[in-house]
Amino acid sequence: MREVLPELLAWWRAGESVGMGTVIATFRSAPRPPGASMLVGPDGTAVGSVSGGCVEGAVYELAQEVVERREPVLQRYGISDDDAFAVGLTCGGILDVYVETVNRETWPELEAIAADLDAGHPVAVATVAEHPDPAWVGRRMVVRAPAGTDLGSDAVPDAGSDVGVTAGPTAGQACQVEGSLGSARADAAVRDDALGLLALGHSEALTYGPDGERRGEGMRVFVWAFAPKPRMLVFGAIDFAAAVARVGSFLGYHVTVCDARPVFATNTRFPHADEVVVDWPHRYLAAEQEAGRIDPRTVLCVLTHDPKFDVPLLEVALRIDDVAYIGAMGSRRTHDDRLDRLREAGLTEAELARLSSPIGLDLGARTPEETAISVAAEIIARRWGGSGEPLAATEGRIHGE
Repeated sequence: MREVLPELLAWWRAGESVGMGTVIATFRSAPRPPGASMLVGPDGTAVGSVSGGCVEGAVYELAQEVVERREPVLQRYGISDDDAFAVGLTCGGILDVYVETVNRETWPELEAIAADLDAGHPVAVATVAEHPDPAWVGRRMVVRAPAGTDLGSDAVPDAGSDVGVTAGPTAGQACQVEGSLGSARADAAVRDDALGLLALGHSEALTYGPDGERRGEGMRVFVWAFAPKPRMLVFGAIDFAAAVARVGSFLGYHVTVCDARPVFATNTRFPHADEVVVDWPHRYLAAEQEAGRIDPRTVLCVLTHDPKFDVPLLEVALRIDDVAYIGAMGSRRTHDDRLDRLREAGLTEAELARLSSPIGLDLGARTPEETAISVAAEIIARRWGGSGEPLAATEGRIHGE
């Protein structure tokens, strides 16, 4: 929904009704992830995408019908032997799309949610997409994490377990909850699981019993988890850093460039960075870790290839338990020298094994822009478990879990 929010909010503020289809679950090679949305405006305008073009026509028509009938619908789209190119996914995937009417009456919380997103405040929106009692379908609950909650915890939602998950010691107690799904039991279960999804920055459809029973079936709740953007910290104010910052911003990261040299670390040289910090890299990273601003989604790109900066920085970085990626630029000789220095500093082989160096995948990159693509490719592969091999040389599913 985030990508279509400006248009949705404009229609909402104008008092219009909008049909919105949202992917709540995918199976096999579905092209768009859960949370991807498509709007059909009051003038017939289509905004966004749920499948990259495969089923947009069918969702467009269904959205218009839903607005007219004022009843939400959960629709499954998959490959169709008879008419695959008309309404099916030619890639062989399956999508569950929840289609609803959005206006001031059905979603009065929308403007406040948009304000949370603009301010970077973590907020989850839970919507009942399927239930034996049709009166429950469409009910919504908004969950805002407690102030100071560590969204980098190891909370993992598991709607099939008897014990609810949490996102810190105050989960389910100090969080702010608006709305209700239909019962106190259901609200409590979904509230805790929504906090867990916020910790992961992951949207997902969860299954419960009709009254929120964790080991039951019948109710499906889709949880949009709008966590702050993941962070990319780029160390070294060089031309390669400017290209990496640009690609990182394109991928949706909040990008920080840090260097101890004020003549190089300027906003003018890094227009795509969200912030440029003049500080010793190791000192800045240690302070960010101490302040709780480093989490399991954070990626660190060390590009200075200068021992006086790199070694103290990597001493800090490689001892942080939960980061998504740590990569360091340099030749193989530089890498070997760096490892020797880090061993002398007391780092263990297990800690050193977390370092990706030389940074990036082997694409034969030469220019800063090509190198930035190489770095981004490794980060994506690390995130989704990709091999980095050409897809033509692999078998099985294309899209990672």
